[in-house]
Amino acid sequence: MTGEKAKVGKDIAKLRIKISAYDHYLINDSINRVIDLAEKYGSKIVGPVPLPVEIKKYTVNRSTFVHKDSREQFEMRIHKRLIDIIEPSNRLMESMMNLNLPTGVSIEVKM
Repeated sequence: MTGEKAKVGKDIAKLRIKISAYDHYLINDSINRVIDLAEKYGSKIVGPVPLPVEIKKYTVNRSTFVHKDSREQFEMRIHKRLIDIIEPSNRLMESMMNLNLPTGVSIEVKM
């Protein structure tokens, strides 16, 4: 029985969207836009699934060549979300290509 379900699940067309941004307010706004667009065309949505925050840390010396103990630390946090759209229509695909997202938000779409 489980083997049959696995075979049926692989045949269904699925659109996987991965959105990442530095600001979590921007990413939530972008997620809402994508979900509204998918609901407009009647597609089933799974998500948004929050992925782990990627933290990049940088350590910089405050002075050029002396005072090694005096340093500053900076970090960049990259927030990520994942959405699956099951059985997307052609009109939805075209609308996704024309979707305007704020600056600083990157979107990756896989079929």
